[in-house]
Amino acid sequence: MTLHVETPAPARPGKRPSTSGRGRGGARFARFDLLVTPYFLVSPYFVLFAVFGVFPLAYTLWVSLHDWELAGDRTFVGIDNYVSLITDEAFWNAVVNTLGMFVISTIPQLVLALLLANALNKRIRGRLAFRLGVLLPLITSVVAVAVVFTQLYGRDYGMVNWFLSLFGVDAINWQNEKWSAWIAISTMIDWRWTGYNAIILLAAMQTIPKDLYEAAAIDGASARRQFWRITVPMLRPTIVFTVFVSTIGGLTLFTEPVMFDGNPTMSGGATGQYQTVAMFVVKEAFRDFDFGYAAAAAWLLFVLILLGTFVNHSLTRRIGGTK
Repeated sequence: MTLHVETPAPARPGKRPSTSGRGRGGARFARFDLLVTPYFLVSPYFVLFAVFGVFPLAYTLWVSLHDWELAGDRTFVGIDNYVSLITDEAFWNAVVNTLGMFVISTIPQLVLALLLANALNKRIRGRLAFRLGVLLPLITSVVAVAVVFTQLYGRDYGMVNWFLSLFGVDAINWQNEKWSAWIAISTMIDWRWTGYNAIILLAAMQTIPKDLYEAAAIDGASARRQFWRITVPMLRPTIVFTVFVSTIGGLTLFTEPVMFDGNPTMSGGATGQYQTVAMFVVKEAFRDFDFGYAAAAAWLLFVLILLGTFVNHSLTRRIGGTK
């Protein structure tokens, strides 16, 4: 007796076996998940940016086109606020103060941060303790920092004037003159933010392959030549980032000069010798209650930040040798 077993015919090449409705639904859901899920996951950022970034910018622009008082009429005036700002000596004084303190504080800050990061990248004893120590100024309250530096730069009993007196320099009233106030506030900023930039640069330095330094050492390159020929070019993207962040922070300078002044009127000294643009905006809005004028100043500050960032980006690319 012979047993015959029927085998199914082989499927044709390139032809998929039929799937049930449930299988088609699963494939459709997988395709939907692949296309939609990434947008869903990144949407919270864009939603928050639209609510707290785009909307305030647009609303501030709308306010700047009005004569907008806190408890009064709101009259559309077009670009009158901007025209008044362009001819306002107090506003340009604040711009000069902001740019002056930005240059004095930012350039030494980034140079010191780069040198400090390079030192912390060496094999030294207690390296971890030093790396943690440079972050201590960042976690210190800015109010406490301002109080301490105000005492250091005191006219009668300040340590800075005492040190200068050892070289025959007369006591300086650091808050009275423009240049002296700029220096005092800039040193406060540098002490607080140099360590922050140094840690960022240090993290980037540790990603540079050690083989490059070993090959350079074999070719006879000194440590200084390795620094300028290997370290700095490899750190170019990180340097650009620190320049951008420092530019934004320097042009929006507010807390340090306010605490240095100790005057809630936001005047920045008796003659506005260290009043920044951010202080000018707050003064116009919450002391003079002219929100339209303050909004126009805020938008000009935004334009100033864009210009400053563009100039710094161009200089950084040119120094780095990129096009």
